[in-house]
Amino acid sequence: MDREQEEMQFLGFSGVYRESYKIIFAWRKIFSKITLTLILPLSFIFLIHIEVSNILFGKIVKNTQQMMETPQGTPQYHTLSNMISSEWTTFMLFKLIYFTFLLIFSLLSTSAVVYTIASIYTAREVTFSKVMTVVPKVWKRLMVTFLCTFAAFFVYNVMAVLVIIIWALTTGGRSGGVGLFVVLAVFYFAGFVYLTVVWNLASVVTVLEDSCGIGAMLKSNALIRGKTGLSVLIFLKLLVSFGLIQFLFKKTVVHGWRLGSVDRTLYGIVCLVLFSQLYLFQLVIQTVLYFVCKSYHHQNIDKSALSDHLEVYHGEYEPLKAKDVQMEESHV
Repeated sequence: MDREQEEMQFLGFSGVYRESYKIIFAWRKIFSKITLTLILPLSFIFLIHIEVSNILFGKIVKNTQQMMETPQGTPQYHTLSNMISSEWTTFMLFKLIYFTFLLIFSLLSTSAVVYTIASIYTAREVTFSKVMTVVPKVWKRLMVTFLCTFAAFFVYNVMAVLVIIIWALTTGGRSGGVGLFVVLAVFYFAGFVYLTVVWNLASVVTVLEDSCGIGAMLKSNALIRGKTGLSVLIFLKLLVSFGLIQFLFKKTVVHGWRLGSVDRTLYGIVCLVLFSQLYLFQLVIQTVLYFVCKSYHHQNIDKSALSDHLEVYHGEYEPLKAKDVQMEESHV
């Protein structure tokens, strides 16, 4: 990044995008290696799970319909019932394996990209081998943050269910109940988006500072203040972009029965490349946004101290110390 930290706070929506593009283009060689090693497998896992899930769930629906049309107590009914139970077990096991590998590659990709950008920011030499040495150490810290975020989402959704139950028991069937439900749905979506934005920035905080878990989430929440609109706008635009790629994949590959096998393969490759590039872009953006928020709060980054703590000692990743690198606040 060739911008001074004091200038970062003035970056708006288009400025964050331009800065992210510049970083990727200037360091395309190392980002290409990260993409091929970590992000491309993640993208393949995400897209192929859509295809496999569609096939497995389609069998469950088909056999369930046949079972409903079959008299109970007959051998065919018991056979279909056993098949459905087995198919549901396979489906749930597949989902578990999918989420496990998706989480692993997601955390590894985040570690690699954030660490690389931090190294670029401090103007220290960064190579793919160095990045891959540090990544497993940072990954453990990101896992703690993820588990805390997962717990926060779980509590949030439980509270949302309780609110819906209360709504159903009180005003669900009365006049104005639908309007109240729409208002509650809007508030739920807004809260969900905000929690996701906090989680994304907390991942960067986990890599670059000495906080992880709840501490990283609290710091992320404090950093977003003043840049909430920008953060949410960026997230929503990326969410729509990911949704469009997923829609394209479903229409052309999963449900592309009118296309030939070659056409479906080509569309699948296009979706894979688009998803990989967009995911890399997202990780770079959320790291740039971290520096924007730091600059907005006038928290200066000691590049030399940050560079020292990004070094690898005996194969161990050294987290940034608050007193040294955690960007002590300076008042303007």
